[in-house]
Amino acid sequence: MTAAPYERNPFRTPGARPRVAGLLLAAGGGRRLGGRPKALLAHRGALLVEHAAGVLHAGGCDPVHVVLGAAAEEVRRRAELPGSVLVDNRGWADGMGSSLRAGLTSLAATDARAVLVLLVDQPGIGAEAVARVVAACRSAEAPADALMSAAYDGRRGHPVVFGAHRWVEIAADARGDRGARAYLTAREDDITLVECGDVARAFDIDTEEDLRHLEPPA
Repeated sequence: MTAAPYERNPFRTPGARPRVAGLLLAAGGGRRLGGRPKALLAHRGALLVEHAAGVLHAGGCDPVHVVLGAAAEEVRRRAELPGSVLVDNRGWADGMGSSLRAGLTSLAATDARAVLVLLVDQPGIGAEAVARVVAACRSAEAPADALMSAAYDGRRGHPVVFGAHRWVEIAADARGDRGARAYLTAREDDITLVECGDVARAFDIDTEEDLRHLEPPA
């Protein structure tokens, strides 16, 4: 496996607090929502992609990369995403795996020692949960080897954290809609769970019925 990107960066300050990047997967076309891209759904007076990117920033992720796919041009035109790096995934129709690969590739040039991956369609996961998982990663003995996940009543969920040493293998395994599911399942005993059930709700916006979870402007 190749060395992690942060180890090749000559500008990294020894002893500095480990940087945990945020990776927002927001490329889906919303097939079960009648072809409405989830990134463009409205939640609390903002687009869902704006809300989710803001959660990553507020939770302490740096840098934050956002993978776009379906309606990418419209998202770029309408969304306000200050401080975020936008990554186009032209193969978004192939599934979440392609977006994960695109995101990890875009982060390879950074000095992040780990990445926290968040899905755009989980607005019940806020900055408090992200900050809790980020803090657990930063306090780990070897953040670049980290394999962590938020948990809800002891059950693994999102977001997840991958140390930089794992990125090459994860990207190679990410295919179709499974993303990193197979990678995580094969290493279930190695995953550090960070309980977030008291501060977040891990529902997805997948169907018309799920739209009830989206909230109007305050």
